[in-house]
Amino acid sequence: MKQRVYLTFSKDTVREPLIWRVGHTFDVITNIRTAEVKEGMGLVGLEIEGAQDAVEQALAWLTAEGVHVDPIEQNVIEG
Repeated sequence: MKQRVYLTFSKDTVREPLIWRVGHTFDVITNIRTAEVKEGMGLVGLEIEGAQDAVEQALAWLTAEGVHVDPIEQNVIEG
């Protein structure tokens, strides 16, 4: 399963290596697609891939660590 999400980091979480930790704690592959980090906040577009339960556990862990997780909505037209 591959899922794309926006992660919003607060001033309390922006300096923590949480993306690195989630990739080492759970059996998932992380790929940062976009990022904007400023003093006191950060926004990251993250692609996370792995078994469905591992991805769900990783995202739940990020939420528990204080990161706001939002799915990236995609409007894809196949042709």
